[in-house]
Amino acid sequence: MKKIQTIIRKEWSEVFKNRLVLFTVAFLPLILTAIPLGIIYATTTSADFASGAGDLPEQFNAMCPPEIAGGECFQVFMVSQFMIMFMIIPLAIPASISSYSIVGEKINRSLEPLLATPITTAELLVGKSLAAIIPALIATWAGFTIFIVGAWIMLSGSGIISSFLDGRWLVAIFVIGPLMALSAVAFSVIISSRVNDPRVAEQVSMIIILPVLAVFFGQLGGIIVLNIGFMIASAFVLAIVDGLLVYLAVRLFQRESILTRWK
Repeated sequence: MKKIQTIIRKEWSEVFKNRLVLFTVAFLPLILTAIPLGIIYATTTSADFASGAGDLPEQFNAMCPPEIAGGECFQVFMVSQFMIMFMIIPLAIPASISSYSIVGEKINRSLEPLLATPITTAELLVGKSLAAIIPALIATWAGFTIFIVGAWIMLSGSGIISSFLDGRWLVAIFVIGPLMALSAVAFSVIISSRVNDPRVAEQVSMIIILPVLAVFFGQLGGIIVLNIGFMIASAFVLAIVDGLLVYLAVRLFQRESILTRWK
């Protein structure tokens, strides 16, 4: 465990010197959190919301508990459309950190001395993975906390706050989020094992975000509904995908050939 902790501290001290990585970790969660808060503010202060009335489409009502109707249900529906924003955070941050971490050591020629130390490949990969996953989860959970606090302030006395803390949101943030972070790290290790430019590694690693964007546009088009059933099914599929990606990452990260192949 001490070796893994040493690797994590080493990774953080080197990776966060990169301005792009620092921006991704510090500002991306704030930007993506501000979007649903802006929707809440805009709908709360609008005249249409104040009047509240009217029959909403069935797809609106499906996102709301029975006791919520009218303008409040519209808010729940609109904010839920951007729930996927919190899924981008645990993908983008690990991809940025891990791709720079591995390929950066190739460029700086610091990987060979590290591999010469009495550390196993498993300890090395676990340390590098946790160094990327931990900041991503902290940023995701911090962004979600800011969102809940901001929504509570703007919607003081409203019952719809509980709708942002229901099962589908909690599964998305605390189950799917970590699974996505692991996917991003494993995919970045695979890419970094085959390229020698940190910028190329980071850009290619960001491909991992495309399925999330597909879900985002699918729900906007009414094709996908982000209910609790969809979230649980997604978590199950992600667990299988993570297992496959981790297996491939370990197979491709062969320390015996690094000194000759990673030049």
